[in-house]
Amino acid sequence: MANKNDQHQVKAKKHLGQHFLKDESVAQKIADTLTLTGYKNVLEIGPGMGVLTKYLLKKNTTTYVVEIDSESVEYLQSNYLNLAPRIIEKDFLKYDLNEVFQQEPFAIIGNFPYNISTQIVFKTLEMRHQIPEFSGMFQKEVAQRICSKEGSKVYGILSVLTQAFYDAEYLFTVPPNVFNPPPKVDSGVLRLTRKENYALPCDEKLFFRTVKTAFQQRRKTLRNSLKTFNLSDNLKANSIFGKRPEQLNVQEFIDLTLLLEEDA
Repeated sequence: MANKNDQHQVKAKKHLGQHFLKDESVAQKIADTLTLTGYKNVLEIGPGMGVLTKYLLKKNTTTYVVEIDSESVEYLQSNYLNLAPRIIEKDFLKYDLNEVFQQEPFAIIGNFPYNISTQIVFKTLEMRHQIPEFSGMFQKEVAQRICSKEGSKVYGILSVLTQAFYDAEYLFTVPPNVFNPPPKVDSGVLRLTRKENYALPCDEKLFFRTVKTAFQQRRKTLRNSLKTFNLSDNLKANSIFGKRPEQLNVQEFIDLTLLLEEDA
């Protein structure tokens, strides 16, 4: 258990995007977003001083943490002795997690640094065969974007690529005053649950490229935004190309990718 006298030992570092959660009830609520289904290991990203970690350690799973800040690592090693062998002092984005998990499944959780939160999602998508569940805290706008549906103004690349493989739920909003230092915006907690069938029936690289290219010019119709694909006249006649990207749901983007494959 953490020693309360040590709670202020780690100074939040702006360049790491650190905002330490100080509200115990919010920490417990985030820990409880995990369903603990389909995995025995949990990886917390950026544990800081362990306010969320302590609730994860009470669960019937094996908790690992990955932390880039050496000051936080020292604090955790001193205050959470039973966790010490499972503290990974690495950059999550650059570290090969199979050094720890081999091919075992694991869940991801955390109060994610705002400045790398979308990159954390993209790395999760790359490793989705091992990550059945993902939950955590983002800047509220980013959490809403990940969970938004077609037709929404914030629906975009992140929404489509995430929802191709995971069911995304926006769970609750967290105000700035529960952090030290408080961020300038609200935060949002979401949960991603991997779909039973998370293999795409189309070329995956082409799917990613299609989604990214379409949304780079989101106000244009697909006929115009996908010009670089050298569409045949026959394909351009298909009614789907008269739509804008935000009008297409995930399945329609898959259908669009299949059309492009046939046209190649």
